[in-house]
Amino acid sequence: MIQLLSEDTIQKIAAGEVIERPASVIKELVENSIDANATEIIVEIKDGGKSLMKISDNGIGIKADEIEKAFLRHSTSKIVDFTDIYNITSLGFRGEALASVVSISKVKVNTKTEDSRLGMSVVYENNKLINKKPIAMNTGTSMEIRDIFYNVPVRKKFMKKTITEANIITNLMYRFAVGHSNIGFKYIKDDKVIFETHANSTLEESLMDLFGVEAKKDLYKIDINKRKFKIKGYISNNKYYRANRSMQYIYINGRYIEDVDIRRAIEDKYKSIIPNGRFPIYQLFLEMDPAYIDVNIHPNKKFVKITIIDDIIEALLAEIDFKLKNNIELPQIKEDVKNKSNILIKEDFNKKEYD
Repeated sequence: MIQLLSEDTIQKIAAGEVIERPASVIKELVENSIDANATEIIVEIKDGGKSLMKISDNGIGIKADEIEKAFLRHSTSKIVDFTDIYNITSLGFRGEALASVVSISKVKVNTKTEDSRLGMSVVYENNKLINKKPIAMNTGTSMEIRDIFYNVPVRKKFMKKTITEANIITNLMYRFAVGHSNIGFKYIKDDKVIFETHANSTLEESLMDLFGVEAKKDLYKIDINKRKFKIKGYISNNKYYRANRSMQYIYINGRYIEDVDIRRAIEDKYKSIIPNGRFPIYQLFLEMDPAYIDVNIHPNKKFVKITIIDDIIEALLAEIDFKLKNNIELPQIKEDVKNKSNILIKEDFNKKEYD
């Protein structure tokens, strides 16, 4: 028989499309903090985010009389009608994040706007508001999310081991910190500060804060200006690479994305100059009219469609080709003092791995 699902069931099904794991919560809420013009964002997790996730910012906050509306499905301040999704300038826009979070976890939110004398604190459990009261606090928002999927045991058992979930969040936080050097990020995992960056830093300064001063000397600057797009950032030389792709970053208008076409094109350029099984490092920032991009093709907005992708790849490869050909560093050849007939090849490669 055909039946209408209960609102609670609908909410939890919808939440599953947005919230796959603790990292999904971190992504949605940190993006909200960025959209709220925060210049300082602190993220704290425990047990891989399973028991606690806390995101605090100094952004514009939520008005007291709009807090409850913010937790309703499809409530958003980012768009008004359907046509707006083709001109997105914010990171979040669907209005599903907060509604999804409160349907599968215990949530406490403290928030205050600049023009309010007091802030407001609300507590949600099992998708219901159970407490609301005024509090004294600074302008901004703090969200505590506890016991994710506590009321959806089927989803809870599909989460990975604590260390795996924590590593996924850690990689996500590095993406945010690399992509937004104008914002100060502090990331705390199980009471230990993993990294801290500073507001209004340059990209170069943020990279040194995150990966060490050695990173600076092995990166080439990219600066491309075309009529339809701009590309800025850094690519690695032939001495600086990794055993995985965890230090490959691409952003479009401030949004982190993954693009297989761009990635393959760049990696092809390095095939003959770095060892097999190793991957180049890059941080690339693309700027273009939002009309050239469709960010609504994937639930977590990680993948996008770009109508001018061929032009972008052509310009990017030409710039990378120029940088590598003019700056490639060959291994040093050193003569063996004991036996001059033997030639030793010294590989002075910097193979530093970052956790």
